Amino acid sequence: MKKEQQLDMYHQMVLIRRVEERGAELYQAGKIGGFMHLYIGQEAVSTGLIAAREPRDRVITAYRDHGVAINCGLSADEVMAELLGKATGMSKGKGGSMHMASVEKNMWGGHAIVGGHLPIAAGLALGDQYAKNDNVTICMFGDGATNIGYFHEALNLAKTWGLRVLWVCENNQYGMGTSVERASAVSDIRQKAEGYAMKNAEVNGMDVMAVYEAAKEAIQYVRKEGQPYFLEVDTYRFRGHSMGDPERYRKAEEVKQWQENDPIGIFNKYLLDTKASTRKGLDEIEARVEEEVNKAVEFAEASPEPALEELFTNVYVEEVNR
Repeated sequence: MKKEQQLDMYHQMVLIRRVEERGAELYQAGKIGGFMHLYIGQEAVSTGLIAAREPRDRVITAYRDHGVAINCGLSADEVMAELLGKATGMSKGKGGSMHMASVEKNMWGGHAIVGGHLPIAAGLALGDQYAKNDNVTICMFGDGATNIGYFHEALNLAKTWGLRVLWVCENNQYGMGTSVERASAVSDIRQKAEGYAMKNAEVNGMDVMAVYEAAKEAIQYVRKEGQPYFLEVDTYRFRGHSMGDPERYRKAEEVKQWQENDPIGIFNKYLLDTKASTRKGLDEIEARVEEEVNKAVEFAEASPEPALEELFTNVYVEEVNR
C-alpha cells in the first residue's frame, strides 16, 4: 500500500471519531432525534475493509453506519446534515442516523432491523450473478445478528447458489447489553460459517492494516472463486450500544483495557514507526479534520429542513416502460 493511501486511511479514521464525538454532543443538545449508534472504537474495521474493495463492489451494513458512509466517500457535510435530519443530508434528511445510503457510492444503506439486510445482500449478489459480472457484495453486521434466522437463511443461500458475498461480522463483544458468551452457542462466531462449508477467518479489528490485509485476501477469494467468505473481525465499541445505554452490563476496567488498544493510536504508532509520516504530518491531518468537522456542523445547522412534500417522494418506484 502506498504511503498516500495509508495517510488517507488515517484521515478517515480520525474523521469518523470526530464526527461521532460531535454527533454525541449535538444529540445531547437535542439537535438530533431518534436513535443513534456510535462507531467510536470500531473505526479500523470499516476503514480497512472498504480500503480493500474496488469501487464497483457493493457495501451494505447495519445501523452503526456513519463511519461506513464516510469510508465509502460520503462527506462529513452529508453525514452531519443527515444526522440533523436536514434536506442536504445524503438521504435528504429522511433516513437519519440508521439509514444512510448512497447508490452512487455503492453504499446500499444502513438498516435498522437486526440482520434484516443479510438477505438483501444475498439478493444484490444474485443480481450481479445474473448480470454475469464478478462484483463482490460486502455485508457487515454485528455478532447479535448471527443468532437469528435471517443470518442462517442468507448464508445458506449464498453457499448453495455460489454468491459473491463477503460476510463480515463485527464482533464488538456485545449484542446490545448481552455478551457473546451468554447468547451464542459458540465462542468463535466464525465457527457458524463451518455449518455451511464456507471458508472463514478471524482478524484483530483494532489494527486497520491487519483488517485491510485480511479483507483484501477475502475479496480476492470471493471474486476469483465465485464463492462466499466469512470474516470475523474482533473489535469493541467504546461507548454504549446507543445514546440511551446506561452501560450497567460491563465493568469500567474492561472498557479501559480495550481503550488502551485504541485503533487510531495503534495506527498512529504504525505510521510513525514505518516512517510513513512524521508527528507533525499526523498533527496536520488531525487539525484539518477538526476544521472539516466544524464546517460540517455549521453546514448542517444552517441547512433547511426537508419540505413537507418530501413525505411523499421515494415511496414508490415510478413504472418504467421497457
